[in-house]
Amino acid sequence: MHSHRGEEPYVCEVCYLSFRQKGNLYKHVLIHTGEKPHLCEICNKSFRRKDDLHKHLRYHTGEKPHVCEVCMKTFSQKSHLNKHMLIHTGEKPHVCEVCKKTFSQKCSLKEHMRIHTGEKPYVCEVCSKTCRQK
Repeated sequence: MHSHRGEEPYVCEVCYLSFRQKGNLYKHVLIHTGEKPHLCEICNKSFRRKDDLHKHLRYHTGEKPHVCEVCMKTFSQKSHLNKHMLIHTGEKPHVCEVCKKTFSQKCSLKEHMRIHTGEKPYVCEVCSKTCRQK
């Protein structure tokens, strides 16, 4: 079906979000139903989107098509390469609002925040001592 520019004739009956293409509506509806029709035949993990299954399969095959042009390290996903590139650029976009310390990774900021909150989520199975880090 052809549509005029900007026209979105396919509407989600749950949240009323509209789409230009019927296939995009179908993919969106899976968010509401929780359905994950794309199954990995190796480990039985399921995915909503076919492209997410394809990305997942790289873990099983070892395929790493994304290459860092600085150090030649390879990654299975583009997002992992992008995160890695922060090492080379020195960029630290995540800032602690308490002490203004900066971090390249969001998870590092989250771990750092435990210093300020006193949170110790990890428990030693031997002595039951609590810690901020694993």
